[in-house]
Amino acid sequence: MAAKTMKAALLHKPGDVRIERVPRPEPGPDDVLVRVKAVGICGSDMHFYRTGRLGSFVMKKPLILGHECAGEVAQVGKHVRTLKKGTPVAVEPGFPCRLCEHCKSGRYNLCSDVRFLAAPPVDGAFCEYLAVPADFAFPLPKGMTFEEGALIEPLAVGMHACTLGNVRPGKSAAVLGAGPIGLVTLQAAKVRGAAPILAVDMDGFRLAKARELGADLAINASRTDPLAELADITEGRGVDIVFETAGAVLATQQTVGAVARGGTIVWVGMLPEDRFSIDVMEFICKEAEIKGVFRYANAYPPSIAMVASGRVHVKSLVTHRFTLDQAPKALAFAASKAKNRIKIMIRMP
Repeated sequence: MAAKTMKAALLHKPGDVRIERVPRPEPGPDDVLVRVKAVGICGSDMHFYRTGRLGSFVMKKPLILGHECAGEVAQVGKHVRTLKKGTPVAVEPGFPCRLCEHCKSGRYNLCSDVRFLAAPPVDGAFCEYLAVPADFAFPLPKGMTFEEGALIEPLAVGMHACTLGNVRPGKSAAVLGAGPIGLVTLQAAKVRGAAPILAVDMDGFRLAKARELGADLAINASRTDPLAELADITEGRGVDIVFETAGAVLATQQTVGAVARGGTIVWVGMLPEDRFSIDVMEFICKEAEIKGVFRYANAYPPSIAMVASGRVHVKSLVTHRFTLDQAPKALAFAASKAKNRIKIMIRMP
């Protein structure tokens, strides 16, 4: 396939997204070229859209956003034997070195040399084509849509969070934040046998979706004190495993008050502030654990299997759809305070 250009949405500076023609990538011998069909807008995309940075990742040149993606194999490298042209795939967007101690131990998400889509300086998937390592392009089962394939990425986060939290039957769980990550984490916890599962948010629409997807109880934090409510529900014991998935400082601080003695806190959300205070004495006296979630590892195959089996539902999370040409409008909409939205999807023909 001769080198050509492709359409892409480039973020030039906070709030400034432009549709431009850029060089189309060429796959290496171990890569596949994927024609992108669906890309979700993630919270990390919004950090870059609003501020041009996320933690230590800082934009220094125009950046193509998007990493929750799926598409169709358009070309295979000469060494690739596992995929062929036309295969629908979900793309796992972080490509590690495969050589360091973390890669060799299976925790490749901690690789310091990982190349992750839409993490500066690496461009992302709001474009027509991606060249990716073939072993990070996972075939989609028959009947699975490209939108579902794109949503394997956030589901992988939820699956990994439940692995780190050691979710198992007989353990209660609370999910603070009923956005896309919270809703897939809730479902992953349910699949692993957690009960009861409590969802906390300030948005009634999202709490209704949480109940639809398996939450035993939904708490509206805009109407009641969630810590008091959780204490009442658990008769003062607290919750065994508490997930923070909102990326909010207050919710993160509340995890210490919500967790049971000897329980586990899992911080999943990406916070807008680098530093904040927590009640250290309460945390110590509870002898709780705090686990941080950084992306995922080895989570794509089980996530695909969960969706294919019908045990996890991601399709209904998509509330709004835009074309690639509408990407500036889509990102502006995602940054707004519009109601009744969960996952915004960019779709391509």
